[in-house]
Amino acid sequence: MNEHSHAQFEQVLRRAQPLSIEWPTIALLAACHAAWLAAGLLHASLPWLAIPLLALAIVLHSSLQHEAIHRHPTQSAAWNEALVFLPLGLLVPYRRYRETHLAHHVDSRITDPYDDPESFYWAAADHQRLPRALRVLLAWNATLVGRIVIGPAIAAVRFLFAEARLGLGLRGAEARAWGKAWALHALGLIPVLAAIHWVFAMPLIAYLGAVYLAMALLGVRGFCEHRWAEAVEARTVIVERSLLGSLFLHNNLHLVHHKQPRLPWYALPAAYRARRSEWLALNHGYVFTGYRAVLRAHALRAKEPVVHPAHDGADPDYTAA
Repeated sequence: MNEHSHAQFEQVLRRAQPLSIEWPTIALLAACHAAWLAAGLLHASLPWLAIPLLALAIVLHSSLQHEAIHRHPTQSAAWNEALVFLPLGLLVPYRRYRETHLAHHVDSRITDPYDDPESFYWAAADHQRLPRALRVLLAWNATLVGRIVIGPAIAAVRFLFAEARLGLGLRGAEARAWGKAWALHALGLIPVLAAIHWVFAMPLIAYLGAVYLAMALLGVRGFCEHRWAEAVEARTVIVERSLLGSLFLHNNLHLVHHKQPRLPWYALPAAYRARRSEWLALNHGYVFTGYRAVLRAHALRAKEPVVHPAHDGADPDYTAA
């Protein structure tokens, strides 16, 4: 890093030192919940518009949950959890998201089909055990169009199956923590489902459509976040410019987030600009100019193989769904 870029980056870090309360994130949390409520109320008169607007609010809420996991907008994990407590996306308990995502942040394990909970790769032996029809679906899911169209269904089924399998295998304190995560999730679902039914007067199937669309948008982000590479830093992407980047709270600058996970969302662009050439050298040029570039390159062509290129082993506890 040259002297000028180093000084710029140090200035960014100083400005982004953790605050007792990060007010930009607090304001965004309030706006997100207000947008969700407004979109739901719109369903009675303009259902065709309410569904995509609800999906956008759910995506933003997921991005804010990701911020909470990394100790934003406060230094208190309990307060952060309370601020993102309502499960607008219905499916994933916040505490399970927190545990799996922090496991994902062990960079040396990124993409490992067993040790990285966010990996889309399969070990060769496990993949071979799957029915042929499922292997075909997974191959389609490795394209961006597939990730958008069938990816949410695959992700939901795989998550629920993994959670059920985990819950049956846990004992003691771990089982209690897992059960508490799901119990809190069920508690949070009560006001959300009540709002959908009585405030929005919205059929649950319509809201599930918004959830599915939100998961499809989140699938766009996750599609290229990581790849297998021998060099750990080369496994994580940079997507430079996109309107979706704001919705993802700049998590498109994914390498910066992995190397500086304590930076709040609003500091990531400046941190990237301050040392752009160094970031791109660090991840061996794993960069896209935007998500349209990802679409052009991989709409119908797989970006990565389904089977992990360097993982031939089988999980001895694996049982096909």
